Amino acid sequence: MAHPLTAPLLSGQRRALARAITLTESTRTEHEAQAQQLLTDVLPHAGKSIRVGLTGVPGVGKSTLIEALGLHLADAGHRVAVLAVDPSSARTGGSIMGDKTRMPRLTVHPHAFIRPSPSGGALGGVARRTREAMTMCEAAGYDVVLVETVGVGQSETQVAAMTDLFVLLTLPNAGDELQGIKRGIMELADLCVVNKADADSKAATRAQTELTAALRLLTPHDAPWRPRALQASALTGKGIPELWTAVEAYRKAVDVRQKRQGQTALWFDELLREAAWRVFQAGTDSERLRRLRAEVLGGALTPVQAVHRLLSPTERKEPLP
Repeated sequence: MAHPLTAPLLSGQRRALARAITLTESTRTEHEAQAQQLLTDVLPHAGKSIRVGLTGVPGVGKSTLIEALGLHLADAGHRVAVLAVDPSSARTGGSIMGDKTRMPRLTVHPHAFIRPSPSGGALGGVARRTREAMTMCEAAGYDVVLVETVGVGQSETQVAAMTDLFVLLTLPNAGDELQGIKRGIMELADLCVVNKADADSKAATRAQTELTAALRLLTPHDAPWRPRALQASALTGKGIPELWTAVEAYRKAVDVRQKRQGQTALWFDELLREAAWRVFQAGTDSERLRRLRAEVLGGALTPVQAVHRLLSPTERKEPLP
């Protein structure tokens, strides 16, 4: 029997979509089962959008640019969903969830849906259930899904493993920031956008030239897509149409279906590791685990020795599950 939210979600009701995402984000056991039922119902209707991940240094204007791009697309007839991930407090677990206040015009657009979600301590700048949220948005009829990450860093690459296109935003005078970003994230960027180009046009052009040279060096010669650097101003709207033109060019050059299959395989592996760890913990003597950890902290064992001892069939009282 179909989940009660299935029909209203597939009809495009925004309230149903919000409730569906809330259900997937819940950690309650009964809600997880309901969420999986709902995902099973709507999965055949998903997968038809373009998924764009956006990240950048603090202050680069991610939310402002996303609003400008979202308004451009929504006014053109697209249905745009924005999944904005806010960092969770390491102490309280709470999040400010202020992204909707930074996109006031897009928030009220009839063709747009904005959902801020807490990162919940998940690495990679995305929330733990961002993949499921994207599926819900696609099933509700949104043909463009924009994912805004927490903020740039060496771990801000997880979004590239769940979107079709990865956009790195930077600033005109971003030499030091680019040094902080380093090679890891640059290699994953499909587009680099120098935002706030109106603030200093000469610096923006210089940054675009430097980024173009860096991307040329980092891209394999046989790659189906050559990453490019663009200029934009979310404040004036300059460069926003060109950004979307580049996104469409990317879709024509890259086999998105094959890319998503690879991403689904990675998702399966991640979930399998999580499940295997939970099963292992459930079948392991907690007191023995505590003693081994204490021996590692006390210097009696190295971490490698302790893990080997824990996993050794001759040392375990019970076989591995």
